[in-house]
Amino acid sequence: MSWTDKYELWEKHTNLDDEMKQLLQAMSEDDKAKEEAFYKNLEFGTGGMRGEIGAGTNRMNVYTVRKASEGLAKYIASFGEEAKNRGVAIAYDCRHKSPEFAMEAAKTIASHGIQTYVFESLRPTPVLSFAVRYLNAFSGIVVTASHNPPEYNGYKVYGPDGSQLPPQEADEVIAKVDEVENELTIEVASKEELIEKGLIKMISEPVDSAYLQQLKTITLHPELAEEIGDKVKVVFTPLHGTANLPVRQGLEALGYKNVHVVKEQEVPDPNFSTVQSPNPEEHAAFELAIRDGKEIDADLLIATDPDADRLGIAVKNEHGEYVILTGNQTGALFLHYLLSERKQLGLLPNNGVMLKTIVTSEFGRAIADSFGVKTVDTLTGFKFIGEKIKQYEETGEYTFQFGYEESYGSLIADFARDKDAVQAAIMAVEICAFYKKKGLTIYEALMGLYEKYGYYLEGLRSLTLKGKDGAEQIANLLATFRAEPPTEFAGLTVNVTEDYNKQEKVNVQTGETSTIQLPTSNVLKYFLEDGSWVCMRPSGTEPKVKFYFGVQSNTLAESEQKLESIATDVMEKVNQLLK
Repeated sequence: MSWTDKYELWEKHTNLDDEMKQLLQAMSEDDKAKEEAFYKNLEFGTGGMRGEIGAGTNRMNVYTVRKASEGLAKYIASFGEEAKNRGVAIAYDCRHKSPEFAMEAAKTIASHGIQTYVFESLRPTPVLSFAVRYLNAFSGIVVTASHNPPEYNGYKVYGPDGSQLPPQEADEVIAKVDEVENELTIEVASKEELIEKGLIKMISEPVDSAYLQQLKTITLHPELAEEIGDKVKVVFTPLHGTANLPVRQGLEALGYKNVHVVKEQEVPDPNFSTVQSPNPEEHAAFELAIRDGKEIDADLLIATDPDADRLGIAVKNEHGEYVILTGNQTGALFLHYLLSERKQLGLLPNNGVMLKTIVTSEFGRAIADSFGVKTVDTLTGFKFIGEKIKQYEETGEYTFQFGYEESYGSLIADFARDKDAVQAAIMAVEICAFYKKKGLTIYEALMGLYEKYGYYLEGLRSLTLKGKDGAEQIANLLATFRAEPPTEFAGLTVNVTEDYNKQEKVNVQTGETSTIQLPTSNVLKYFLEDGSWVCMRPSGTEPKVKFYFGVQSNTLAESEQKLESIATDVMEKVNQLLK
């Protein structure tokens, strides 16, 4: 069916709600807008779906949410009555339409006789992950678009272990979603009827209290709060999102009370009105936190993204200026603290494992190696880390110690199975207290790790190419690099190439090939003669193609120069291909 046919089908549908009618009318004279809204179905991929809010099959709206939920309901029903009785836990963030989309999902699923649990108000993504496990639910949904712009929303699906669905299970759900021919004709019972029947249950306090109790268990040195907690000055911003209460409650429960919240960003706001992007990866998101930090001479600034699965931190450098650490740097600090203190306390197992993604720094591997801890790489996406946690839990081969990715996501304790910025915020404050007691700043601690392990630096560049044309450009770009692999970057010879789509690793110098033991993914990675690396992949959640770079040397200046040269050369090659 063409996009024009789909548009007409929606326009003529008699039961379309008034908002959709108005949106369709607004685009009636704009063929480009209609094509963008209807040229494809909003993709329900391995992590769920994400897109702009609006009318159309390629937009987030009541009807596309119902379609996704109808497919998920049929998937759950295929496992029988036990799965239906265990049901689905549903949470949502502060975005436009999030409460409405969450309830539409609940109504659609409950209309199939499947138990649903819906949080009474907004909650962080990691709390949903915990709730699935706490309630022994068969599945979970969180309505969020993470740190995307305000016009976006999304829908992520979780399995019984509280992790986002891994590829095989996700493919089965996708197949059920694709079987739904017309999202406009899905019938759902009313919220009131389903609540009366007990098929929709609203949840809050018991889950929140259980999660808070688990948060208390992640501390390695609970005595630090009593000894020095009042001297550790923290500025916290939830960036208008869901983390405000859980982070503050967690810190207070452990005894850290000298926490200043950025007033303008404390209250949930779907427009994220004080920032261009509600993403702690963006330095501009820290502007108000830095202002407040200077006022109170804070030791640590922490920022969480809207659904509270990513944490950014800023600390004072040797000049007394606040610098924002990368996700790789924060992960390295967390990892070293966890491993060194667990070893000191006799808590480090002899089969420990650290999990990271293929685009995350090798800094972590060097640290883990020094403690005899195994490093296992996964594809990008925290669901793959969650999948490994489950695997090792079942086999006993390894004991999970820490998991992280370069994009500011980490998991300290596995009572949640998705990245958890609430845990990370609490751990960041404890680490700050730990070093402050020793007379060190976090920045000085990081510099000490660089001196010990080498100066690992990483970079990220991205190109945003929106719409149908942009998607084609991204696909063509990767196809060209795959067909004509580069032999060098910035004068450094490519020694090894990894093509995750072909699951093939090639030693360019010897011609030797081997199989990559990871799921297929449209990712290319190049290892250079000096140990540097370049990786390119389309974003799974945004209309972007991302380019990652990693280098290591014995001095900071050398690493900075090398990183800039490689990144510049890669982007020049990319721009040439896009001309």
